[in-house]
Amino acid sequence: MNHTILMPDIVQDTIQSPELEVRPVLSFVIPCYNEEDNVAAICAAVTAEAERHVASHEIILIDNGSTDATRQIIRQLCEEDRRIKAIFNSRNFGQMRSPTHAIFQTTGQAVIGLCADFQDPPNMIGQFVQHWKEGKRIVLAQRRSEKTSFIMRIVRDSCYNLLAKYADYPAIPNVTGFGLYDRKVVDAVAAWNEPEPFFRGMIIETGYSVQLIPYDRPDRIAGKTKNNFRTLLDFALASMASSTRNLLRLPLLWAPFFGLIGAILMVCSGLSLFWNGPAILIAIVALQFGFFSVLLGFLGLLGIQIRTISDRSRQTPLVIEEERLNFTEKNMLRTEHGA
Repeated sequence: MNHTILMPDIVQDTIQSPELEVRPVLSFVIPCYNEEDNVAAICAAVTAEAERHVASHEIILIDNGSTDATRQIIRQLCEEDRRIKAIFNSRNFGQMRSPTHAIFQTTGQAVIGLCADFQDPPNMIGQFVQHWKEGKRIVLAQRRSEKTSFIMRIVRDSCYNLLAKYADYPAIPNVTGFGLYDRKVVDAVAAWNEPEPFFRGMIIETGYSVQLIPYDRPDRIAGKTKNNFRTLLDFALASMASSTRNLLRLPLLWAPFFGLIGAILMVCSGLSLFWNGPAILIAIVALQFGFFSVLLGFLGLLGIQIRTISDRSRQTPLVIEEERLNFTEKNMLRTEHGA
């Protein structure tokens, strides 16, 4: 009797072609920057979980210019396990470009991105795989809680509220990019050649189905966080510039309002000549400061948009690699923006 095992369409699509049969089922991308205390442990934890849930996998460690012993440890890991691959950047290319570049270098049928500090728990890998096999192209972990400062929480919530109101596509709050992306999603995003890719927003923009898994984000196991207010603010501004084009239309909607206010203030200014009082002049100055504050905000967003256009016209690579370990010759031929 001929027995046929039916697999989910999401997996079947990627293994029917003979040339893709050598692809691992899962690719893991782990960005590193001064993670000497965590990199070996996270690789061991990910390997253990991967071997429980899939037949084959690869791990890509992309080092963003570490100054501690991270690279030496990565070299040793690559020597011990050929499934572990490494990309050493020539310098620090930031928290968006470096991980995204590594994702585009993967060969797996699906990709899981996670941090090296165990704040993205490897024990959730099984849940990601289960939802993927059930047909979800994107599976994301969504924070229920995380220990953070009150000010940081206010800033983060404000950014999410702004994105929810003006983003060109639905903004999912409290997701960091920790999750699973099907190969079709990764290839779709890679084709856009974004020079400053806000990956967690771009995958939503593809329109593929999303499964959210709530979780409580733990503290770092070891080492110090690389995030500070400046880096998080830069991340937030880049995300708004890449996903909130509707904001650029607001000045046109506000222009008549400010014009009306200006006309009223002109009348009040004329009347103040008879009253000879300073209150109206102070109000005018205050409104001018408010107007220029809004204007500068929009000029900042426009500046980021113009920078993105400039980078795209220059064909700027996401990163410049200094060295690769354990990649095959076929992998070596992949471009900076994907296959």
